[in-house]
Amino acid sequence: MFRVPVITTDLELIEQIQSVSYSLQNNLQPVFLSGLDPVLEYFKYELPEMKILDFCGEGPCKEEAIAILDAIKEDPWLHYGGLIVIHNIESDKELAEHLHESNIIAVIHKREFKSNCERLLRILAHNKQFLFQRGMQQHLLRTISGTFIIDNDPLDIVVYTNLVTNYLYNANLVNREDREKLHVALQELLVNAIEHGNCKISFEEKSAWLEQGKNAMDLIREKNKDPHIAAKKVRLSYTISPEKSTFTITDEGVGFDWRSRLSSKPKIGLHGMGIRMAGVYVQELTYNDKGNEVSFTVIHQKDSTNMVPRIFSDQEEIHFKAKEIVVREGDTSDYLYYIVSGRYLVFSGNRCVSYLTPDDMFIGEMSFLLSNQRTATVVAKDGGTCIKVSKQDFVDLIKRNPHYGIFLARLLAQRLTRLNARTVKLNAEYMKLKAKMEKLKTCSPEEPVEMPGIPETSV
Repeated sequence: MFRVPVITTDLELIEQIQSVSYSLQNNLQPVFLSGLDPVLEYFKYELPEMKILDFCGEGPCKEEAIAILDAIKEDPWLHYGGLIVIHNIESDKELAEHLHESNIIAVIHKREFKSNCERLLRILAHNKQFLFQRGMQQHLLRTISGTFIIDNDPLDIVVYTNLVTNYLYNANLVNREDREKLHVALQELLVNAIEHGNCKISFEEKSAWLEQGKNAMDLIREKNKDPHIAAKKVRLSYTISPEKSTFTITDEGVGFDWRSRLSSKPKIGLHGMGIRMAGVYVQELTYNDKGNEVSFTVIHQKDSTNMVPRIFSDQEEIHFKAKEIVVREGDTSDYLYYIVSGRYLVFSGNRCVSYLTPDDMFIGEMSFLLSNQRTATVVAKDGGTCIKVSKQDFVDLIKRNPHYGIFLARLLAQRLTRLNARTVKLNAEYMKLKAKMEKLKTCSPEEPVEMPGIPETSV
């Protein structure tokens, strides 16, 4: 069950969302909330991955909505899930000021939400497994891949662009600057696929439309009045590995002569620069011969985190040099380290047994919490940064922010899940190796036996 808090007192919105949720056969369960304190209390202890905020009220209602936004932005490490904002503000500038640096999935006017509510909630319900897993998928599967089937609709462009870019950012695979670049490139290419590919809107037709002061998205909506065009889809395929993400966008159009487009001299105008802009912001951008499919790559950042928990923001930041010892085996466990950047080698005796990165979040948390001596030595491989938190400070921080205790417990549970999965995999490999060795013992000298390969682990 995908539970989504909906912050509103608007009976019309409540009824509409309830009706759509029922049609989704309980794949999405709305939880209706109001009042600043109850909302923040729910956020702290339920840690919702998605939130819907009604920003249409006036007076105290608007002030309450702004306070909720401020609370989310104050601690993005904790409230990393996406936000859908329903509004009735006509000024884009005013709205942008309130939503700056928020983890937005969609910002939609109330009049548009009425006609797009089902589409929007269906997208979220169908893709809940992809989103907001804070690194669980890449830890368990290493490489994940799939395909989004995108409707020929402007809203889908916005939602899927935000889904992808927010996922990579929240998983610490891209930083803020690269997220913005990917957002621009992905949105431009999706617009091209729907606009020029599926809707067959020519350069001249779009120019004439824009010269009348009209919105390009309204031209797409106009084209979609034709049922044949509205039925077309765009496929957004993705492969996300630890090192990079690769995306392929395919439309159902006849394609275009991309070679002549890219080789021609660019013209400055109302539009027409999307392909070149995308090529600057991403890597390895290529088209198929037909011109209805484009692929590109995004290189991931390495061993770095995008956000630090608010409760640790005032603690001491330590910068380690290459080969510098962070904790030593046998020492008392007076400190916990939150990993901001770098890769850290774990030694037992003189043997390197593992390594830690910002994905692991902490160094020495088990001996720290159990009041045991350090069981291993940890060394900064090429240098890095950590936040040092004493035991007393840690206890005081949890006392003042008890909801963080729940969240940190969830993170430790996720780590145990990853370790269990790795143990199961290693055990299966061991049993396979043992079976082959037993077969080797029983084989005649003339009977050849294929020896198993032993995979190497790189640190």
